[in-house]
Order: sequence, then structure tokens, then C-alpha cells
Amino acid sequence: MLSAEELERYARHIVLREVGGPGQAKLKDARVLVIGAGGLGAPLLMYLAAAGVGTLGVIDDDVVSLSNLQRQIIHATPDVGRPKVDSAADTVLALNPHVALRTHEMRLAADNAMALLRGYDIVADGSDNFATRYLVSDACCLAGKPLVTGALGTFDASLTTIRAHEMNGNGDLNPTYRCLFPEAPPPGTVPACAEAGVMGALAGTLGSLMALEVIREIVGFGEGLVGRLLMIDARAMRFETLRYARDPANPLNGDHPTITDLSGHGHVVG
Repeated sequence: MLSAEELERYARHIVLREVGGPGQAKLKDARVLVIGAGGLGAPLLMYLAAAGVGTLGVIDDDVVSLSNLQRQIIHATPDVGRPKVDSAADTVLALNPHVALRTHEMRLAADNAMALLRGYDIVADGSDNFATRYLVSDACCLAGKPLVTGALGTFDASLTTIRAHEMNGNGDLNPTYRCLFPEAPPPGTVPACAEAGVMGALAGTLGSLMALEVIREIVGFGEGLVGRLLMIDARAMRFETLRYARDPANPLNGDHPTITDLSGHGHVVG
């Protein structure tokens, strides 16, 4: 049930035919885990909190640095040096005290990912490295959790939703992240944000779109991004969508799967 204060807070959602009271109640009951409290996680957490997602979890083992503030808007100048999860929690709770915020100040790894995912209904990955993306996507498939995953470049970004543990309307399994990107680029071929730079407002755009997709997945309206990759070119201000399908040879949910646990993953940053 929504309180009188919540009805007023979420009034602009509730008048939407696609959301309404039942949709807002679904948001209140939802438990969402956000991977990373950085450029993507910052707006993602804030919009999910503002939308009334009942339980938000955030995992990150980093501390706030001055160079983060150009894009990581959940943190402020006085937060420099603080754990990102603590700074994020303060902002979320100030924005919406109705949200239960769970902080996980740790590294995401093969030995803790499955236990962590058990406490959530849906995962949103805002990490900044391929090792984490593959770990999260494999873990979500094995745990039967939907995943919204975004990736940010200098002036480009992409977003998709993975439900590799489920079948589509044709009775076929949905594609995995490995169907889209079978292998990670060789080390050193994709420069890190600190080396290549990143447009702060683009991080905000993608993080907001991730929040919209998570909300859409929870409430259940419209056509989502399962089997579709949304690509953003900020130089040309162009949005394109690419369809992709399950690869029967993929090692996760292919015809002859070889990934049945997370033992093939090393320790990666959450």
C-alpha cells in the first residue's frame, strides 16, 4: 500500500496510464542492485530512488575523487575521500526517505556474486570494465535475474537488457551478453576513462536511460531492449538500435553450454 505522502510524491507516475497505482506498487516492492556508484550508477541510483524503487542496493569499493565530480553527480565536493557507497547512500536517502538503501562496500568477485544477487530482483550494471560486465552477465543468467547493462565511451554509449535465462515469444532462449560480445577486447586496446576522457553529460544520459529501462522492466510497459542494443553517438546526436539473437554456440545458454558456474572468473572491481 502507498501512504498519502507517497501518493503525492509519485503523483506524476500514477496519472500515467502505463504506470498507475499498480505500477507504482510494483516499484515499491522491487529490489534493484546497481553495480557501481560512478558515472552511470550516479544518475541511475538517483532516478530509481526518485521513482520509488523500494529497495536499492549498490556495490562499489572505491572512494570519491575530485576528478569523479565532473560526471558522478550523486557525490559532492565535501565527499572527496569518502567511500562512494556512503556518499551515494546519503544522497539517495535525502532524495527519498521511503527507499531502503543497502550498501556493499566490496569488490564484486566470483565467490560473492551469486550470494549478492540472491537478495535482488533485477540488476543494473554500470561498471566500467569488461571483466565485471562478463562476470555480472554470467552470474545473472545462472541466478535467473534480468540484467540492464550499459557501456560508456568517450562520445558513444550503448545499452541492452539481458534475460538469457528466459525464452522469448517463439519459445527460443533469449540471447546472452556473450552472444553480443563473444570475447572481451584484448587488454590495452580499449583505453580507460582516465586516459581517453568521457563527456560527463553523456554519462548522465546513459544512466538515466538505464533507469528508464529498469523501471520499464519492473512495471512492464512498452517494448524493452531484450535482443536489442541501443547505441548513442553523442557527436552526431544519433540514436540507433541493432537487433541481435542468441548464438547457439555461446558457452552460457548455447546448445552445449560450458559455463555452469563462475569459477572461470577472477577477482574484479565492483
